[in-house]
Amino acid sequence: MKKIGVIGLGNMGKGMAMSLKRGGYDVLGFDAAESTRAALSQEGLSCVGSIAELAQAVEMVVLSLPTSDIVEKVVLGEGGLLQHGKKGLVIVDTTTADPNSTRRIAAELKSAGIDFVDGPVSGGPKGAATATMGMVLGGDTEVIGRIEPVLSVMSGKRVHVGPVGAGHVAKLLNNLVTGTHLLISGEAARIATAAGLDPKQIFEGLSAGSAGSKVIDNFYPTWIFNEAFNSGFTMKLMRKDLRLAMNLIQETAAPTPLAKEAGRLWAKSIEGIEDPEDFNRIVQYVEK
Repeated sequence: MKKIGVIGLGNMGKGMAMSLKRGGYDVLGFDAAESTRAALSQEGLSCVGSIAELAQAVEMVVLSLPTSDIVEKVVLGEGGLLQHGKKGLVIVDTTTADPNSTRRIAAELKSAGIDFVDGPVSGGPKGAATATMGMVLGGDTEVIGRIEPVLSVMSGKRVHVGPVGAGHVAKLLNNLVTGTHLLISGEAARIATAAGLDPKQIFEGLSAGSAGSKVIDNFYPTWIFNEAFNSGFTMKLMRKDLRLAMNLIQETAAPTPLAKEAGRLWAKSIEGIEDPEDFNRIVQYVEK
């Protein structure tokens, strides 16, 4: 595969497209916003004016979109990838999406000879721009093996976790655990302060112990303690992901009292932290 399309050229999609371009691939981009296409064309990325034009020119498409509804429109809607994609096309969806939607899309594409892989990513805009992000992959083993050379150029680590839909389940669980960890770490910082101690010093101790994690080791020094709150991932997106995780819990009927409480707090935090804010601000939320 030499010709790769990227649909959705926001913070993540732009980084992935540029990483693929640096890796020697012929990359075509599309974004619904004409201004975004124009700006990236100035940066050297070839952009086209329609999904149809992109689909007819490439062998693989990477989707970087906000929601499952938009993914369904781009893939299954009028003028979309199902209508215009060639047999043998592979679509990789990096969106954090609804696994049920993912399975429906994959089933419709299969009848047209188009393969679908769910490959949600972690690492934020920096990870996309530097090709160091992680991917959890759901899909057919043969298909994932076929696209591995492309994925290796745009990511640092990839884990195949099961059939189509499994990648999106894994990503929802990743964000559920991360969201829960942010809540408890915020409480730990408040306890340290109330005890008359410096949370930064306390967290250095936590980092050296069994509580060490990406939240403690990376999120706090990079975005929280310095009050930068500029990770590039918003409260709105995290709330969406936690809602999907709550749906997954309901569907599976798994006993999850702590996860449900985390989901409730993230949803209720809209009262104090608005959607456009950085998702790390949840550590400041105290329920009234």
